[in-house]
Amino acid sequence: MSYTFLSQHFEQRYHLQHLGAICGWDQSTMMPPGGSEARAEAMSTLAVLCHQQLQDPRLADWFAAAEQEPLAPQHTVSLAEMRRQWHDATLLPEELVRAMSLAGSRCEHAWRSLRPANDWAGYLPLFEEVLNLSRQAASARAEALGLSQYDSLLEQYEPGMRSERLDTLFGDIKSWLPGLITQVQDKQRDETLLQPKGPFAIEQQRALGLEVMALLGFDFDHGRLDVSVHPFCGGVSEDVRLTTRYNEQDVTQALMGIIHETGHARYEQGLPAHWRRLPVGQARSMGIHESQSLFFEMQLARHPAFIARLAPLLERHFGAQPAFSPDNMARLYTRVTPGLIRVDADEVTYPAHIMLRYEIERDLIEGKMEARDLPERWDQLMQSYLGLGTKGNYRDGCLQDIHWTDGSFGYFPSYTLGAIYAAQQAAAIQQLTPLEQLIENRLTSVFSWLQKNIWQQASLLDTDRLIEQACGQPLDATAFRQHLQTRYLG
Repeated sequence: MSYTFLSQHFEQRYHLQHLGAICGWDQSTMMPPGGSEARAEAMSTLAVLCHQQLQDPRLADWFAAAEQEPLAPQHTVSLAEMRRQWHDATLLPEELVRAMSLAGSRCEHAWRSLRPANDWAGYLPLFEEVLNLSRQAASARAEALGLSQYDSLLEQYEPGMRSERLDTLFGDIKSWLPGLITQVQDKQRDETLLQPKGPFAIEQQRALGLEVMALLGFDFDHGRLDVSVHPFCGGVSEDVRLTTRYNEQDVTQALMGIIHETGHARYEQGLPAHWRRLPVGQARSMGIHESQSLFFEMQLARHPAFIARLAPLLERHFGAQPAFSPDNMARLYTRVTPGLIRVDADEVTYPAHIMLRYEIERDLIEGKMEARDLPERWDQLMQSYLGLGTKGNYRDGCLQDIHWTDGSFGYFPSYTLGAIYAAQQAAAIQQLTPLEQLIENRLTSVFSWLQKNIWQQASLLDTDRLIEQACGQPLDATAFRQHLQTRYLG
């Protein structure tokens, strides 16, 4: 009976989180500027309500009693996931939760206008408040969990992952990535590359995006596509919200952005319906979530066989032009060029952007650097990793991402972890059938494999066990390296 009480309690929390997600989506897509302060206060109140719900004094007794009840194995796992979320929520005082939500909403809203204005001075005091509160949260979490401050935040996004393991993993990637970037650039130097000629009307880009989402199996009865400054996927399984951004001079960017977010959405829509309102039925980790978006964008959509399916769609929506030939589009989508912007980065240089952010956010949280030092450190690491400078260019440097505006420290490693997991999943699928054949003939077979091995597993297994069961081995960058070498060097 106590397990039933807990399930009902956590389902109520799911409904509150659903409301919060839609409020956040509206804030990013449709809310008038004048509503920002009221929305920040409303979302802060909702965050506190969610926090209070997990501090209900009845929960301790229910957990103690439920652990004595005869439960099926899946319910035992479900109970453990509910306990993990409950324990996590008890680590922070209500006042800190409220302050973090309010400061994050204010900083994120201001960032939307401060970034285009290149206004670091205006952003700094807002960011300092977010960082200060995040450090307080990290200290409280670290003391309770027996972890370092940064690892205590990493735990929120990647349960079980530690910075020591990341240092080893990223250290391995650093040992071969610079050489690979150089080799690929040398190989591509003499390639002929045609840029599609615009303008490309936004409505036509949207129509193309919707058609590709349908090709990828997106369920439009339980989701929609909109526009925001920073593309994202939010909402809940039954009500998934995707966003992208359009550039009338560049059709390629928004299309891949939509495909990326569709990967996130398919994961959400594919979670087990009978579990999805409980913690055990939700996404395992952000690294696994990113593995789905990167599987769709990198493993599938940039594969020559998939580009051959995209080319006629581009011609149908925008008219024929030489740049839309499959061979040219494949070269465009696999062009390796170090750049300043993470979301526009190619598949090979992308890990450098993540390792840069990981080193900075770890040192910010651990107190090894201050917010005012961010632009200089960013420029130094960008020079070191990609040979590019950002002095005075805050917009394309340390102001480019939305994550730190609301205190999402510990999130960035998920992107490269996701790329590694995606490569492992693609390698496992190809042991059964070549991916090219599946893309050409039975794209649904790819989704069936993901549904069975990733989506329907939700949080029934921890991340290492999930990947080992699906791919035959735990987290390992070998498949990722082999994928990059095969695709870019032949």
